[in-house]
Amino acid sequence: MSQKQENISPNLEGIKNIIVVASGKGGVGKSTTAVNLALSLKDQGATVGLFDADIYGPSIPTMLGLAEGTRPEIVDERTMKPIEAHGIKCHSIGFLVDANQAMVWRGPMVVGAFNQILNDTQWGELDYLVIDMPPGTGDIQLSLAQSVPVTGAVIVTTPQDVALLDAKRGIEMFRKVGIPILGVVENMSLHVCSECGHAEHIFGEGGAERIAKDYGVDVLGSLPLNIAIRERSDEGIPIVVADAYGKVSEIYRSIAARVVSTVKDLNSSLRTPNISIMDD
Repeated sequence: MSQKQENISPNLEGIKNIIVVASGKGGVGKSTTAVNLALSLKDQGATVGLFDADIYGPSIPTMLGLAEGTRPEIVDERTMKPIEAHGIKCHSIGFLVDANQAMVWRGPMVVGAFNQILNDTQWGELDYLVIDMPPGTGDIQLSLAQSVPVTGAVIVTTPQDVALLDAKRGIEMFRKVGIPILGVVENMSLHVCSECGHAEHIFGEGGAERIAKDYGVDVLGSLPLNIAIRERSDEGIPIVVADAYGKVSEIYRSIAARVVSTVKDLNSSLRTPNISIMDD
């Protein structure tokens, strides 16, 4: 057992796999990916939790359709029960502060809030805990890597060069702290005109494939620039719930299936000892 596992909070002991969804920069659809990935994992029969670790800009409560003022139940004056929505458990700093309150916190305060919410939540038995990380490669990412046994990271990007540069930094950061990269998700990869059907790569083409090739990781899936994804998120009914059998939902389910397969391979390799037979 690693040092991270020896010091793990009792509230995290029932979690089989922790998956972080991260991006090098904001605005690439990271939170949307985290929500729809979590729900797609649930649809495959897994028990799933979703933790909104974006302290400065929590958006998970809105995306899951939870009313402003929703608060977790406090147990034993310390621990909290997660909120349930669409069949998954979730928690967020957004449940603990006013929606209009600006989080003007320095690094240590942010890390402290992150650790307290994550560790003091009664997650129970989960197959997967999906963590929606804040953008960048800062204090929370390092704190998570040092204190929690993360199974792997999903990197979210868009095809444009500036986003790809930041995605590369994210991959490098996770590799330095020993967290496996499960793959890359490319958002806004293609726009199809709703009137004429013309397809156009507005933000560039092939970016995720180039990163995947450079770093030896997989492209888990590419999602179009689709107004329904944004509208359903704003309404609090994510696209995989609102249009469960649509093309976009199929892509999210495919991404989830590839994550499950990669996680199984990772866990299997960790359990299998290396045996060498030598002649005496």
